Amino acid sequence: MATPNQTIDFGTFILSLAGSAMMHLGQVPDPHGATVETNLEMARQTIDILTMLRDKTHGNLDGHEAVLLEKVLHDTRVAYVNQAQKASV
Repeated sequence: MATPNQTIDFGTFILSLAGSAMMHLGQVPDPHGATVETNLEMARQTIDILTMLRDKTHGNLDGHEAVLLEKVLHDTRVAYVNQAQKASV
């Protein structure tokens, strides 16, 4: 939940989704527990949502938002591939 001084904007929303993806990739602990678990299916779904947002908002984002979204997509995709490779070994 946002605090009174915290603005919720597109960038904050994208970073929230990225945090969720990274949590599902085991890169950050679950905020509700001390364990770090991997859920590739949920991570893939969140990355797909980020991709859909990029596609649907194309041409409607300011420069900072577009760069942020592309960076988040790159970082989460790389983390996904790395985790998927570890899981298949």
